[in-house]
Amino acid sequence: MQRMSAMNRKLIQNLAETLCKQVKHFNKTETECLIRLFNGLLGEQAERRAAHGLDRVRFRNILHNTFGMTDDMMMDNVFRAFDKDNDTYISVKEWVEGLSVFLRGTLDEKIKFCFDVYNLHGDGYISREEMLQMLKDSLIRQPTEEDPDEGIKDIVEIALKKMDYDHDGKVSYSDFEKTVKDENLLLEAFGNCLPDAKSTLAFEQHAFQELHGH
Repeated sequence: MQRMSAMNRKLIQNLAETLCKQVKHFNKTETECLIRLFNGLLGEQAERRAAHGLDRVRFRNILHNTFGMTDDMMMDNVFRAFDKDNDTYISVKEWVEGLSVFLRGTLDEKIKFCFDVYNLHGDGYISREEMLQMLKDSLIRQPTEEDPDEGIKDIVEIALKKMDYDHDGKVSYSDFEKTVKDENLLLEAFGNCLPDAKSTLAFEQHAFQELHGH
């Protein structure tokens, strides 16, 4: 058993060394902590699934319990943005890469991440229909409104007017990038898909607690 854990430690160190060269924002020790956290989460999954990586259910639990996300559609979209190879599981590399942007990304990286989350059909554009779908899910409906969809349609038209620089009726990546660089507050215009400062801090304190001597 002792030998096994020493071997595991060595494997984790080697993996961390490789990953921290490929991923920005985490040093080797932090990467090791994230790999250990990932392995711990895998341990809670059925063995058959754990071989592939983190499944959607386990990942959504983290988004909900740790980062306070409640919108089903948004959580699925964040899962999709992390799951770069679309195999419906998050590998250890996708976990570390995704968290590096999710927790510590630059504005450019976060713009790319949010665009990937909002681009539901993966066609490189955010369409009117996609905006409608996302805003419908994320806006709280007032019971007094006669037709809540009408209000959302108005918001979509305002968003398009503001973001659609080339007037083709949809928002491309460069439209989205220009808009957000002009007005940073519009980064999460179509729903919360990034953690707030408080939950980022809480997650990092938990993940990196041994580094801070707790």
